[in-house]
Amino acid sequence: MPRSALTGSRIRDRRTAKGLKQADLARNVGISPSYLNLIEHNRRRIGGKLLIDLSRALEVEASQLVEGTEAALLSRMRQAAADAPKTLAEVERADEFAGRFPGWAGLIAAQHDRIAQLERTVETLTDRMTHDPFLSTSLYDVVSSVTSIRSTSSILVGEEDLDDEWQARFLQNLDDDSRRLAESSQALVAYLDGVGDAQGGASSPQEELEAYLARNGYHLSALEEGVAQPEELVADADLASEPAQILALSYFERYAQDAERLPLAQFAEHWAAHPDPAALAHRHSTDIPTVLRRIATLPEDNPEIRIGLVICDASGTLTFRKECSGFSIPKFGAACPLWPLYQALTHPMTPVVQVVEQASRTAPLFRTYAIAQPLQPTSFNAPSVVEATMLILPLDGGYQLDATTAREPIGSSCRICPRKSCTARREPSILADGF
Repeated sequence: MPRSALTGSRIRDRRTAKGLKQADLARNVGISPSYLNLIEHNRRRIGGKLLIDLSRALEVEASQLVEGTEAALLSRMRQAAADAPKTLAEVERADEFAGRFPGWAGLIAAQHDRIAQLERTVETLTDRMTHDPFLSTSLYDVVSSVTSIRSTSSILVGEEDLDDEWQARFLQNLDDDSRRLAESSQALVAYLDGVGDAQGGASSPQEELEAYLARNGYHLSALEEGVAQPEELVADADLASEPAQILALSYFERYAQDAERLPLAQFAEHWAAHPDPAALAHRHSTDIPTVLRRIATLPEDNPEIRIGLVICDASGTLTFRKECSGFSIPKFGAACPLWPLYQALTHPMTPVVQVVEQASRTAPLFRTYAIAQPLQPTSFNAPSVVEATMLILPLDGGYQLDATTAREPIGSSCRICPRKSCTARREPSILADGF
């Protein structure tokens, strides 16, 4: 396809190649066939949600519809060269290379994408293997069972004069321990198989709750509309463990309170018109953390561009995580101390807004809003309990960046952060090539 082709022409060519009728495609994306006809003849501009809907229906990346396959390929090749500066790749000749050897160019781009995916897998697995309580408990059960079996076997082999009663007891112990070993091993293997997809299984009550929220897009319509009470939602949430149900009840109660303070329809309209959390808090006579939490529960048209949210207590422990596209959040242990979330803890009640650049091959940018404040109610006779909240907005999701705004380099956690010259580093990184 010529690089100069227009977006509408690419949509028409892709639709034709897939054998779709214009009316069928229009119905799939919720527009009229006549409007789609105008788009395909480049008589209507297209962007935002409609472009994303069309790209999904046509099973193609939106960038390929806007820029063309060649432009998207060149962008990925240039990113691969930028991520490996030591190779001294001739970036200025990328067009020539892609034109002469499109297959090799595609292979380079695909390998770059694969390396980025594997790095994310290593990050998740390292984090889990280091801090995962389920894994350590399972390994302890396996070792304990093996030790018990070995001890019992030694007694049976070494003692020739055991009477029948004691021999029966030891044999029963061997049977019990071997069954326990088999069950522990099977559970461990199944768990590690789940970890291998870089997402991991729900091994803790917090992860179990977060998995439920992720399945529902972090937007709970029953609580928004007031058709269910938090206790009723917990009963319908299909949470296996009692601790997860307790965490869910606490989260649902706060969600219901936030929804009552900031009704979705009016609040969403104000956020779209003026995306400033502090101004919204003033306008709706509430606090900034409530606004940040509400923003994170807004329905999202594009799941690939997800608004993130993290909450921590005064110890720095992450008590809530909502994943943000491209923003790495450790599941266990401590996060990067340079996060605005932790900077806010040092200045309670003071809002912190910062554009951050997370260490990775793609170096994505995010706008973050953070604030720490005591939980209510407080008392003169009790220590203050402080909670910090940070909203994470991906700048490639339509949240524009002012060219004069400073970018703060941050990481995920020290173990998998490649930045060598960092004053906040707590331990060496397992990544050999830092920057």
